[in-house]
Amino acid sequence: MILIFLALAATFTGTMCGANHTMMKDQPDDKCIRMCVKGSSEYALFDGQNVFKLTNQTKSAKFAAQKVKVTGTLDEKTKTIKITSIEPL
Repeated sequence: MILIFLALAATFTGTMCGANHTMMKDQPDDKCIRMCVKGSSEYALFDGQNVFKLTNQTKSAKFAAQKVKVTGTLDEKTKTIKITSIEPL
């Protein structure tokens, strides 16, 4: 038996942030996010409840701390979105 799973593209909206700015709370969000990414963090999309990792970090960097619409496929197991497109809202 062969099982085939189709990954359907979906659209996600949220903020380009992990939602918590405790280390640099006196700095603008975009600066805080860029500093986190210089460490061990990656750009992610926060939809108000969930944090989704994003596959294209270079493309994601352009939208740090912005509200965005991301189109792509979600790997629910790893909570990672494979980006097809990303644009500001």
